[in-house]
Amino acid sequence: MQLFLALCFLLGIPSGAPDIHSLKYFFTAASNVPNFPEFVNVGLVDEVEISHYDSNTRRKVPKQDWMNKVTEEDPEYWERYTERNLGRQQTFKANIEILKQHLNQTGGVHIYQWMVGCEWDDETDEVVNAFDQDGYDGEDFISFDLKTETWITPVPQAVPTKHKWNSNKAEMDYRKHYLTTECVDWLKKYVEFGRSSLMRKDLPSVSLLQKTPSSPLTCHATGFYPDRADLFWKKDEEELHEDVVKGEILPNHDGSFQMSVDLDLSGLKDEDWGRYSCVFHLAGGQEVSKRLDKRDIRTNWKTNDGGLHPGAAAGGVLGAIAVVVLAGVGFIIYKKKPPQGSSSTSKSDTSSSSGEEAMQSMLKTSS
Repeated sequence: MQLFLALCFLLGIPSGAPDIHSLKYFFTAASNVPNFPEFVNVGLVDEVEISHYDSNTRRKVPKQDWMNKVTEEDPEYWERYTERNLGRQQTFKANIEILKQHLNQTGGVHIYQWMVGCEWDDETDEVVNAFDQDGYDGEDFISFDLKTETWITPVPQAVPTKHKWNSNKAEMDYRKHYLTTECVDWLKKYVEFGRSSLMRKDLPSVSLLQKTPSSPLTCHATGFYPDRADLFWKKDEEELHEDVVKGEILPNHDGSFQMSVDLDLSGLKDEDWGRYSCVFHLAGGQEVSKRLDKRDIRTNWKTNDGGLHPGAAAGGVLGAIAVVVLAGVGFIIYKKKPPQGSSSTSKSDTSSSSGEEAMQSMLKTSS
């Protein structure tokens, strides 16, 4: 099971239907990662960043204008959670050092992450999903299984932790309450604050890109919202599954999303080009279609006479695809290497007054 994704902004646990809303908080502690804060805390509603704190800025700030509505009920909200994150920053920094000691690690890049959150169906008013997961250096470490109400782990190094946490029935009861009640209550509040923005539907601009004459042809869609969308190639109205490579949905800085899908042109005959098209489909049925036409391809390769291809784009093809800034959102791609050694951890409660964290991840020495 994959825990989190991110260097390219996560796309963690996507909401599966138009009426499903999600609230997630990510905590990332980093050791020896160049140009990245030691600690980052990011909040997301429906995959849109709503709040941000990092150890460089040392302030918790809203990332959407509508999140300022929280201060109408709680004027000290941002100042209070800035102070709390200053404390968490030190805790997480100590946590990762403790893990390194227990795993006999001295140097190198190391990442500890915690994700907690919930999903709620706006139409049925049901809790669809909830998650509380920890990971270290590219591996799931331990997670709370809401169905069995127990901690589970895929790695033997976390078995002592699992037994220790499963013996604390009162804490697990509270964790279930937070995930199924408190988290959902705050999610409902945030959705109401940002409903006009979160429920909008924006169609993308669609471009055809090719780096070199022998490269696959990329259909790139950017600027769409929400992230419940699909992009695919079709031939004669039939979706293609062979010679096609589909990319991940990635976020843009303005809160919209982008994605791409490649088509291998090596076996394509000139007379067949008009039979192919790239189709973008947004949840709810809206579509944008781009028919394959050599004149519409944007590229930065040169023709035989030394000039640029007629479809050349200023700045080159790579400049047409938005770059997601790592430090802006605070996520790290898990490196797939198993931890070595052993460690014992425990979690303790903090205030749940904001819905941001009813629990704070705490790592302790082995007992």
